Amino acid sequence: MKIVVLEGSPNRKGSTHLLIESFANGAKEAGNSIQIIDAAHAKIHPCTGCVHCGYEGPCAQKDEMETIRPMILEADMLVFATPLYYYGMSAQLKALIDRFCSFNGSIQRKHMHSALLAVAWNSDDWTFEALESHYHTLVRYLNFRDQGMILGKGCGTPSMTQHSNYLVMAYPLGKGLKD
Repeated sequence: MKIVVLEGSPNRKGSTHLLIESFANGAKEAGNSIQIIDAAHAKIHPCTGCVHCGYEGPCAQKDEMETIRPMILEADMLVFATPLYYYGMSAQLKALIDRFCSFNGSIQRKHMHSALLAVAWNSDDWTFEALESHYHTLVRYLNFRDQGMILGKGCGTPSMTQHSNYLVMAYPLGKGLKD
């Protein structure tokens, strides 16, 4: 399976990346290919809603989405990876997802697998409720086949994450993926 991870953390060596590494190690061991797209540092402009694309055509904006779009469309699975920022995904990841507008239909027809990897400083029971709801809405709208979520509560620093069980949980999520 070809897996594309959309990494939305501006911290390249942070807790989100640690979850991705653990997940990717398991997925590679199971024979899958992994490609990580650094959404947080890519030059991606926000969707302007101009509808130049007609919802299934080229975007009027010329930025890194021109190279990211084919990577997404060639994938069998998308993994959304983000730190929790004010109870939602990072703005950088959201900007990339908003640009799906110009190829929603192509994504919907693929019936891709998906997963969510997220970390938060907070550890309250309700910490991830809004993000989970948003993810489930994306799954439904884009006809994804959800493979699971790792929601790392109390993972505000890499050290906190390394001392949690979430890295141990991310590995078998990746390892269990097969076509």
